[in-house]
Amino acid sequence: MSAEGFFPQFIRSLPQIELPLPGVTGWLIQGQDNQVVFVEFLETVEVPDHVHEDQWEMPVSGTVELRREGGPAEVHTAGQEFFVPAGQVHGATVHAGYRAVIAFDAQDRYAVKE
Repeated sequence: MSAEGFFPQFIRSLPQIELPLPGVTGWLIQGQDNQVVFVEFLETVEVPDHVHEDQWEMPVSGTVELRREGGPAEVHTAGQEFFVPAGQVHGATVHAGYRAVIAFDAQDRYAVKE
């Protein structure tokens, strides 16, 4: 990791996304119908249960504990991708140091930070 951050400068130069979570930064690639985001968690965060369109996530480093529809936690680490289908209730404990690339089958999952 460089002094500036984990992701290279060309990713950190992308538009940042609005995230209502402390210690989390995300950068956006916007497609016509989809979004791809790069996220970096500097703090451990509890993500409350929520739903949205299809999500495919590839952890790059760190650990996330994914909970689906109230079920037991699935632990995912670097290289252990996962898929959350549209409409599935899910939440997570995302540990400090987690970084991932996430693709959403939605053009408006995240807004650009003002």
